[in-house]
Amino acid sequence: MSIEPNSHSNESHNQDSTHGSQLSSEDYENNDEKLLSVNKNKEEADKRLGALQPEHNSAIQNKIEENKVKENKVKDNKVIQDKTSYFYKNGSSLNVLEPKGVFIALFAIALTLIGILLNNPLIGTLGILLTSVFSGVILLPWFQIVLNKLLTSQQRSLIIGISGLIVAGIAVIKFSGIQVDWDVSGVIAGWFGALGQILIAIIAVYVAWRQYIISKELTIQQNSLTVQQNNITQQQTIDSYFQGISDLVLYDEGLLEDWPQERLLAEGRTAAILSSVDAKGKAKIIRFLSQSKLLTPLKRDSHLGRAIFDGKGGYAEDRYNGVRVIDLGVMLAGADLSHNDLRWTDLSEANLVRANLSGCDLVKANLARCILYEGDLSASDLNGTRFFYGKAENASPRSRYRHYPPDYETGEYTGAVVQNVDFSNVERMSDSVKYYCCAWCGEKSRATIPGGCEGIPNKLEQRIGN
Repeated sequence: MSIEPNSHSNESHNQDSTHGSQLSSEDYENNDEKLLSVNKNKEEADKRLGALQPEHNSAIQNKIEENKVKENKVKDNKVIQDKTSYFYKNGSSLNVLEPKGVFIALFAIALTLIGILLNNPLIGTLGILLTSVFSGVILLPWFQIVLNKLLTSQQRSLIIGISGLIVAGIAVIKFSGIQVDWDVSGVIAGWFGALGQILIAIIAVYVAWRQYIISKELTIQQNSLTVQQNNITQQQTIDSYFQGISDLVLYDEGLLEDWPQERLLAEGRTAAILSSVDAKGKAKIIRFLSQSKLLTPLKRDSHLGRAIFDGKGGYAEDRYNGVRVIDLGVMLAGADLSHNDLRWTDLSEANLVRANLSGCDLVKANLARCILYEGDLSASDLNGTRFFYGKAENASPRSRYRHYPPDYETGEYTGAVVQNVDFSNVERMSDSVKYYCCAWCGEKSRATIPGGCEGIPNKLEQRIGN
């Protein structure tokens, strides 16, 4: 009983060896099939490796795709070689012909030439047929290679499908007995041509419109970038101005001392920068100068010119004889300061003729003795804004040529010039300011003051009449 299993194993071993020898001989007979099987085995091995190592799945997938491409190339070469095996050597390149293929091709060419020389239609026709057939067979592999390189399989399928539809349409017209009226067809073709021209025109208009939109968007972007760059440049200029003024003020013998030349230089620098910045920049400069007390008339030592302390940690003001470090004068005449923060700023005695202060926050701002002639204060906030000193009933605007000095106790000649000012929609105007403005703004401006000026005398008209 111990012998039978051995004998059975020997027989199975012999069968396996025989079967293995048959497989090996078949593999050696067909190298292409062996290459395909090796690629398939490699693909399976790559898939197993990908399952074991997920982090390398992408690299393995690329390898599998390369193997598939090689496999397809092998198949294509095998098909081409099978089709041309009669003319080409097995396993050789396409430009090496078998001797019998060369002989048949030369024979066909010679037969065609003989037919041409002898002027024999029969021989010539036979030669033409043979030459065309064998030349086509020779060139077919090359044509297939070029076609595969130029067109993808989807493109080839699309061309064949369109060609088939055209041929089928012609065949339907031919065999269905449909009579084609070529005049009508010409008219229809003309209509289609006109429609095509209209469509082309529409497409051209659309393209032009899109180009306009794109150009407009680019222009808007460029303008936005330009505005941002201008804002950055302006802020840098303002910062440089602040630093220069601060250096002059903080210098040991600076602007707060008796150095008129330095004050003149500061005023000139201020006038130059106010003319080169926008409304927001002007507001920043005014706030800086006002909070630094550079616009306020300061009480000074009559001999040394030094500003005198007020005993409360600041400098004493002198509205009668004080000297301002920077006198705005006419720097803001006609200026656009609209929609800006001007709270607690000192604009007293400034020339604001035709200035635009609409929408400004003028809370606690000092506008006494300033000239607001034909200015715009519409929609501005006038909460606590000073237009005069003293009582509203006794206050009056500054004299035109400063012939009369101001009286800060009674308020005479301390008020702002508000003639023809637009007060439309102003907010939080106090009763005293309303009384003063109604009395001295003139008939045109009285109609713009919220709530009207009923019961308030028009003192401006009375002064002009006198």
